[in-house]
Amino acid sequence: MVRLFAPLPEPAPAEVELTGERRHYLLHVLRLEEGDALEVFDGKGRAFEARVAHVTPDVVRVTLGTARVAPPRREVSILQGLPKGDKLELVLQKGTELGATAFHPVATARSVVKLEPKRAEERTSRWTKIVEEAARQCRRDDVPRVATPAPLLDAARSLTAGTVLLVLDEEESAVPLGEAFRAAGAGTAVALVIGPEGGLAREEVDALMALGARPVTLGKRILRTETAALAALAVMMHLDGELG
Repeated sequence: MVRLFAPLPEPAPAEVELTGERRHYLLHVLRLEEGDALEVFDGKGRAFEARVAHVTPDVVRVTLGTARVAPPRREVSILQGLPKGDKLELVLQKGTELGATAFHPVATARSVVKLEPKRAEERTSRWTKIVEEAARQCRRDDVPRVATPAPLLDAARSLTAGTVLLVLDEEESAVPLGEAFRAAGAGTAVALVIGPEGGLAREEVDALMALGARPVTLGKRILRTETAALAALAVMMHLDGELG
């Protein structure tokens, strides 16, 4: 069954009109025609049986049928130090497949990438499309949130109250990520901070600890920043019973 992402109000209407990029995607990428069946998901946990009802030069009308509602999942946020090149896009795509619920690209002391406000807005729009497509491909009914790039400590302070904040720290060897994740308790929101290529400065780790963060380790191997993010997510999703 082909799938299409479309934000929907609550309650969902009996019919939705698709224009612009979504109309183009349905007709010219999915190559659907009147009468064809598909699944529409709203990015907030609902997926609907649907059918193409009518096609015009400007609008496609799709009727919505029975809804499937995904069970709520633990919030797992990734605060990723801005890396060079397209590494963040890899983290967003694969991190969505692995189960992250939010991504916070963060500027750190050792981040090489610097984004001006307009550029940051453009990148965030692109990154949002990447996670939407990844959610569609991996059959998630929810779409992770991608926050606008912000300074590390600002992003940490913006987390939902009660979120357990963990930080991958190259100088930490005593507390494995898995142990700290289990200690957070079932269902508790967790956020993980990962530095850019040069890692986090000690002052940043100290400042995060002052906010209540707990330093953790993934083990003895030295992982690239994008590998660390995905390895950590795999560990957490496995412990939550979503992988393996």
